Amino acid sequence: MGVHRAEGGVLDTCRADALLTGLVERYSPSGQETEAAEYLVAQMRDLGLCAAVDPAGNAVGEIGDGHQVIVLLGHIDTVPGAIRVRREGNLLHGRGVVDAKGSLAAFVCAAACAGMRPGKRIIVVGAVEEEAATSKGARHVLTCLSPSVAVIGEPSGWDRITVGYKGRLLVDYALRHEVGHTAGPGASAPEEAVGFWRQVLAWAARLNTGRERGFEQLTPSLRRICSGDDGFVEHVEMTLGLRLPLDSDSAGLQEELVEMAGDAELSFRGYEQAFRASRGSPLACAFVRAIGVQGQRAAFTVKTGTSDMNVVGPVWQCPIVAYGPGDSTLDHTPNEQLDLDEYHRAIEVLTAVLRDL
Repeated sequence: MGVHRAEGGVLDTCRADALLTGLVERYSPSGQETEAAEYLVAQMRDLGLCAAVDPAGNAVGEIGDGHQVIVLLGHIDTVPGAIRVRREGNLLHGRGVVDAKGSLAAFVCAAACAGMRPGKRIIVVGAVEEEAATSKGARHVLTCLSPSVAVIGEPSGWDRITVGYKGRLLVDYALRHEVGHTAGPGASAPEEAVGFWRQVLAWAARLNTGRERGFEQLTPSLRRICSGDDGFVEHVEMTLGLRLPLDSDSAGLQEELVEMAGDAELSFRGYEQAFRASRGSPLACAFVRAIGVQGQRAAFTVKTGTSDMNVVGPVWQCPIVAYGPGDSTLDHTPNEQLDLDEYHRAIEVLTAVLRDL
């Protein structure tokens, strides 16, 4: 079996598998992507793309020259936690194989298979720091690319197309006050922090009344909490994450949270607005056709997390979807694994899309 390249060439599936395996073997948590980026640049050059590491640290490769600019924006970083890279049957295990090096490797292979297309410039980006709140790589390409269409590399399954992501707001809570006796009437700093968290849960439940779908709800999570004292002053710090629906008013939410927090100090970071793309765009329709050729009916989905689509979608205002092989329920887990048959299917679909657009 082979993945067909333009003008009669073939990219053997063993070559595609080796590219992905090598990428996964280069452990690249956010902020430590250099080795993986340099590896990917070398691989893209071997496959006929013009490639380099850009000033942000992204691995960027391109092929073709034309008025239609097709950007395939994946991310090369992962969450922390090394997983032994190994192949068991048709499953490849390793940190980032699902989220989202499988998608990024599929982008590179598809661009090489599509080859030089009249009037088309295909650009593959392996962005840094997508898993961090900074999204450094995506924010850099906003300043230098203006695509006609864009595909974000995130796992959806080879026959599914993602058209929307919820937004995000991170909330840092800090409270300090004098230590009191544990038998006294006053609440400790940790107890006050827990009380605030319970208020947030109740507040979100009220806001979600009548909203049945998770994509429409405000969803809070407790990311971190720690406390201590020096014998005189006790302190507690806590980080909350809010997943935001499309109609969220960030400024209004922040005002309500500050009011609930009382004497505690709140700071806000990592804001991304929710974003939803059209299911009827020429790009989405090209994916539907390509998946249909593979004998499957395409399905559309939205996700309750965030991705670089939240960063670039509102600015680029072009047809955009997210696509990639893998089961997204395995994202960030100790059991990340990708079925290589699904990876090959995704390459075929992406290649067909690049030729069809």
